[in-house]
Formats: sequence, structure tokens, C-alpha cells
Amino acid sequence: MAFLGAHESVAGGLHLAFDRIHQVGGAALQIFTRNQRQWNPAPVTDEEQKLFHDAWGRCPEMPVASHASYLVNLASGKPDLVQKSIAAFVDELQRCALLGISIVVMHPGSHGGDGIEIGLERFTKNLDLVLEQADNAVTVLLETTAGQGTGLGSRFEELASIIKNSGYPDRLGVCVDTCHIFAAGYDIRTPENYQATMDAFDQLVGIKRIKFFHLNDSKKGLASHVDRHEHIGKGEIGIEGFRNLLNDPRFANYPMTLETPKGKELQEDRDNLATLRGLTSTT
Repeated sequence: MAFLGAHESVAGGLHLAFDRIHQVGGAALQIFTRNQRQWNPAPVTDEEQKLFHDAWGRCPEMPVASHASYLVNLASGKPDLVQKSIAAFVDELQRCALLGISIVVMHPGSHGGDGIEIGLERFTKNLDLVLEQADNAVTVLLETTAGQGTGLGSRFEELASIIKNSGYPDRLGVCVDTCHIFAAGYDIRTPENYQATMDAFDQLVGIKRIKFFHLNDSKKGLASHVDRHEHIGKGEIGIEGFRNLLNDPRFANYPMTLETPKGKELQEDRDNLATLRGLTSTT
């Protein structure tokens, strides 16, 4: 069965995310290693490292991923923004290396109206610069996106282009967000459409590039290009789309985290995880 978990807050300390994921019964964790809305966060302290490693050491089998800052845009045509984005993402990869986190999920950014091809070229070139400067083994996962505005990454062809043209393809993988691919126009609601979507991904990118999943239903319809997450089974994808994914043997042991709305008590995470676990053929 997949490692089902959630994106949890690190309020009060990075290590407290483990307490929160345990509270909801999750088996995989995604975090922001720093405030995702700040350009120059404080470096990770020795004490933070120790507390984080100790907390993870109590559940060493748990997959942990970081999500990069939403400010980072390596596809921008604005030199100042690009330089800040490169520096911020280098810092992210270096923080992850200190914490022992081996994968970072990031959005491929926005071309800002300059066109998809130009945006992809800029993103790929700047991502290579990041990987060179960070100089560590952390893997970058390109997240599938909804295609909202001038955002890149909503078509599998775009992800394939980045990987093909990167100087570091072995450092790259993909995080599939169910809400995003659905909003981008890839249907997963029936077994036939789910298989067609995965076949398309395999042909264009390669199924082995998938390393992580975000499990989110969608408030908006197929091909809406609107990124609005909904609770599992309560949106336009519906229960059957998630049943198709969770019973795909190729992803039986993959980490999959929720990014659905939640309150302070985290009951929504508990409910969504219970719904997902009820969909597997082994339960």
C-alpha cells in the first residue's frame, strides 16, 4: 500500500511536523523547510538539525519531502527575480541536505507572457545553475501544474522538455498532483481514462520519473486550468479517480501526501486519509 500522508505545518519548529503527521495517522510527510513567502529566511541551526533528525529517527521509514517556496520563479524574464530565485532555491537544496531530506518538489514557474518555449528554456538553464551551485545529491521533482495563467508544467510535453534539455536529468523527477493534472485536462475518473493519462505520461516523460504524488480533489472541472484543491471525493474528480490511482500496482509503495484544506485540529486530514485507505483493494 502507498505511504499516505499530508503536508503539515512546521509552526514552532521543523521537528513538530512529525508530531502532527503522527496525530493524523499519516505515513508520509511534506513540509516547507522555511516560510514559503520569505526571500531570505534564517539558516538551519545545529539545534534544528538535531531535533529534526531525532524526530525522524523515531519513524525512519517515513518518506519526507520539502516543497520549494512559491516565490521562486526560474522561468521569469526579470533578471532581479531570477537571481533571487536561484539563490533561494540553492538555499532550499542546501537546507534539505542538512536535514537529510532527499527530494524537493517545485513548480516549473511562469513565463510571464513571453511564451512557453522561452519560459521552458529559461527554467531549464536556471535550474541547471541551481544544481551546479547547490552541489549536493538532493533530487528536484517537477510538479505537474493546472496551467493557470502563464504557469508552466501543465502539459506532459513541457516536463519532458525540461528533463531532456537539462544537463542533470538524473537529478530530476516528477511529482504528480491529481487536482492539477485534472484541471490541466488529463482525466483519471474512469479506468480507461486513467490508463490513457498514465500511458501518455509514460510515452512522453517516462513513468519511472514519477517519485511522489499530491492527492487533491478539484473544486473545478476537467480542463478548467484553475488550481483549487478540494477534499477527497468531494470535488470534480470524485472517489473513483483516486481508486484508480491507489490500486495501480506501479505505485503501490510510493509516497502520496494530501494538500487539502485543513483546520487547526487536523480532522480533515484524518478523514481524507481514512477515505483514501478505504479505496485500496487490499482493505
